[in-house]
Amino acid sequence: MRTIIMKAEDICKGNLILVNHAYGYRQQYPDLTRVGTWEGADIFYESTAACALDKLMAKIGGTGRIVPVSAWRSMEEQQTIWDDSLAENGLEFTQKFVAVPGHSEHQTGLAIDLALSQPEIDFIRPYFPYNGICQTFRERAWAYGFVERYQEEKQSVTQIGHEPWHFRYVGTPHAEIMTRMGLALEEYIALIKQYCYGKNPLCYEAENGTAYAVTYLAANLKKNVCSEVDGRTAPEPVAVFEIDDTRQYCISGNNCDGFIVTQIC
Repeated sequence: MRTIIMKAEDICKGNLILVNHAYGYRQQYPDLTRVGTWEGADIFYESTAACALDKLMAKIGGTGRIVPVSAWRSMEEQQTIWDDSLAENGLEFTQKFVAVPGHSEHQTGLAIDLALSQPEIDFIRPYFPYNGICQTFRERAWAYGFVERYQEEKQSVTQIGHEPWHFRYVGTPHAEIMTRMGLALEEYIALIKQYCYGKNPLCYEAENGTAYAVTYLAANLKKNVCSEVDGRTAPEPVAVFEIDDTRQYCISGNNCDGFIVTQIC
């Protein structure tokens, strides 16, 4: 067994963090990898997601046929995109297709906008149709940890307009579970809260035969989160728990109030 100590800042880290209109993103600097260019500027993407994207593209023969348009954005870049769209397209359009700065998944490095390669590509609404190589990508995305984040039937849940081009890396087996159950990330985060760590795991056997146990661990978000250690003020843990480290596991914050623990059974 291994003792795991999680701090408040860890709630905002991991593949399953929820960033939307209700939950903002605290500025982080993820491990980034260059995945392409847009109008001469480099496009950077979170390294684990970029590796998964490369594997998916190689599997379906999508390299060169599908191109990245936008991935990681700084707060400053998101603000510029918001301001430019507001001036060019108006408030209604901008609110529908551009996240408010500080509430954009692109700032996490885990979101990417993709387009069918063609001479002219719209930066805000790139063309990524439900046929051809783009649909092949969409149908296999879950196997590599990706979900189509803003689906038409989930607009009331996500509060973002339908974006067929926007994909979010959540990792495995979560992308597979979300796809099979037809859940948006908001719905998945809520679902997992029903499965408490150490009590009643969500057991799931993936298509490849691997069995997983997924659980939720609430953080102790008390007001006084600091203590004195050797005369210095240090943050107290918000979660301390034991885990069986003989089995592969992964821990992600949810950017709300706790952690999602995934173990291979």
